[in-house]
Amino acid sequence: MPPFTPRITRAAALVAGAAIVAGLVVAAPANAAPTTGSPASTASSDDRQNVGAEEFNACLIRTLFATTFANPDSPFAQAIAGQLVAPDAIAHGSGTASGPQGLLAQFAADRERLPGAQAVIKHLASDGDLVAVHWQIAPDPSDERRGDAAVDLFRLQDGKIVEHWSLDQAIPTGTPASGNTNTMFSDLYRPSQPTPPPTEQQEEKNRVFAVSAYNTLFRDKDVSILDRAFDPAYLQHNSIAPNGTAAIRQLFGSGVQFPAQQSVISLSDGDIVWTFSQAVGAKPDDPLLAADLFRVDGGLIREHWDVVSTR
Repeated sequence: MPPFTPRITRAAALVAGAAIVAGLVVAAPANAAPTTGSPASTASSDDRQNVGAEEFNACLIRTLFATTFANPDSPFAQAIAGQLVAPDAIAHGSGTASGPQGLLAQFAADRERLPGAQAVIKHLASDGDLVAVHWQIAPDPSDERRGDAAVDLFRLQDGKIVEHWSLDQAIPTGTPASGNTNTMFSDLYRPSQPTPPPTEQQEEKNRVFAVSAYNTLFRDKDVSILDRAFDPAYLQHNSIAPNGTAAIRQLFGSGVQFPAQQSVISLSDGDIVWTFSQAVGAKPDDPLLAADLFRVDGGLIREHWDVVSTR
């Protein structure tokens, strides 16, 4: 799929949502990617070649956000969620209810915490049977420096969500000590020359590359990977650190101790690879620690976003 924008438009997603409420059948492609029914490191490589199923899944998730977040208690939202979320959908997270009511309760809690907030999707990836959404819970959609940053991950089967993970954190305010004023959402990287969207095969190569780089750095603590896999001036959207690899190298050399962690779920769409991590040795059902997004271009990581769960 091309970077950031699925071929099925937002308008089509809204039409699909209206059709569901009207009682029409919205059928998944016959060969939609299967689900394992339990956490897995990735969808199978065969599933990743089904572009039609990926576009369909992306459309369903856009429909879900567009039609349920604003008023999750409404009959309209209840009907949409009932059609798009399996009754026994697994929800990962402490105290999170399963099924459509669990997802609607999450949205209701978001709006209670940030009254009047809107769901603003910044990045969306559909790969195999997984769809990931990087979004802002935004009191003011024109201001990326307010509200919460969130990443939600969905596994779909036959046109319904069957598994869901969620991470969110408050957007830092004030002047960061690092001097990094990039927002948690903006797209800043510009290639030196225009490049065509990655093929499905290149997306998979990028996924393997970025996951390997992540694990080498955060699991193995091998900082030499910074020289091999990262642009020295890569763009950082975590305000704790400035742009470039020097700050990461300094962190790892400072003696600060933190648990080794590794990617346990990953997907790739366009030029962005998404990794979801747990501590090494964690149980499969333990909470995810963070979601990281890496833009890969020309064989190097050029840009990075993350959401570290704080709730």
